[in-house]
Amino acid sequence: MKSRVFASSIMVLALLSFQACGGGGNSTHKSPTAPNEWTWVSGSALANQLPVYGTMGAASPSNVVGARSSASGWIDANGSLWILGGEIPGSSAPQTINDLWKYTAGEWTWLGGASVPDQPSIYGTEGVPSPSNAPGARYPGGNWIGPSGDLWLFGGLEPETIPGTGWLNDLWRYSAGQWTWMGGSNSPDQPGVYGTQGVPASSNIPGARFSAVSWTDPAGNFWLFGGDGPTVEGANQLLNDLWKYNGGEWTWMSGSSTSGQPGIYGTQGTAASTNAPGARFDSTGCADASGNLWLFGGVGFDSQGASQSFLNDLWKYSAGQWTWMSGPSVSNPISQLPAYGTQGTPSPTNVPGGRYSAMCWTDASGNVWLFGGDGYDSTGNFGDLNDFWKFSAGQWTWVSGANVVNESGIYGTQGTPSPGNFPGPRMNAVALTDSFGNFWLFGGGGVDSSGTAGTLNDLWEYEP
Repeated sequence: MKSRVFASSIMVLALLSFQACGGGGNSTHKSPTAPNEWTWVSGSALANQLPVYGTMGAASPSNVVGARSSASGWIDANGSLWILGGEIPGSSAPQTINDLWKYTAGEWTWLGGASVPDQPSIYGTEGVPSPSNAPGARYPGGNWIGPSGDLWLFGGLEPETIPGTGWLNDLWRYSAGQWTWMGGSNSPDQPGVYGTQGVPASSNIPGARFSAVSWTDPAGNFWLFGGDGPTVEGANQLLNDLWKYNGGEWTWMSGSSTSGQPGIYGTQGTAASTNAPGARFDSTGCADASGNLWLFGGVGFDSQGASQSFLNDLWKYSAGQWTWMSGPSVSNPISQLPAYGTQGTPSPTNVPGGRYSAMCWTDASGNVWLFGGDGYDSTGNFGDLNDFWKFSAGQWTWVSGANVVNESGIYGTQGTPSPGNFPGPRMNAVALTDSFGNFWLFGGGGVDSSGTAGTLNDLWEYEP
């Protein structure tokens, strides 16, 4: 069954987290920020809000991006925030949309895609931009911001409501107001062409997938890891292949060309060419200023090959090797539980609990920050989280947020930072970093200010 219904039956809620680390220029908003405080910038404090599209191409303070989860997001060279598609509330079931939005100077602009859900892709001619081209509605597989501010999108899973669809490996670029189909197939369910590990080739292409992790490093290289490929009904479709895209060519860098691989952890804190995270999807990741790639958790295979585990391991990829940095290598009912310790106090025994669809950022000092997702709390309950963590000098610190699931968000006054503000728990949100080092959080599926569970359209900023 080519839908997220299968995954939801395993994991209680719909899946797919997509996070990206981007660089920007000017601030995207007019509100002040304050160190170590959250600011509710835009959107509603209540769930399941409808969109207000306005006129395509025209910014307006009355325009509203509707509630959604599993969207793609970017911050461009001018500091504008971009949102593409995602899963929106429907009358009887969630629907998927392909609308493209930009947020700048405190206003949203609808720039492309349809205002109605379940649109198929319009590919046009490969390599040729056109105003009529558009990627179809999908749960995204990966996205990046190019050195010139172009938006890039790879793969994903199209909903069953679009005839003849499935898992995708198409590569798209958005530049100068037009989409270009850059590579990959316009047919679903395509296998990867791996070539020789470490050797770029124009014929190489990652296979179709969704819920992968993607990064952009400081050199402008695009990176893609893992995800869920075709044959989603099986338990061995998860991937752990690592790819790099540069100069129009893909390079298979690490991991296996076959699915269902257990993790090879090695010694914690020690890099090795044989190390590799296990196959997984719904992980989260971010890149730091030194070019290191960070990967946390998700649903997948531990060191013993246990599948569909809720993972809480932290990995770093640097200089061509993986290092297992933190968390257990074996996933079981005990190891998946968090150890919060004392709020604000780092400890070698602290660790976030097993979770998927969390959000990740890095700060200017190279520290890794983790927010929310769906996972285990301090009491062993499973649900939506809004705990906020920092990994620094080899230790986790529970910074703020609740250590129990399904707590309401505290919004305060829109545009005003406050130590009392805090986003509600959520999964499948967009997480971005601007050029000032501020963290941005948009939407997702979670809990609003009234304690109602639903889909969100709130935009938040945090200055670490």
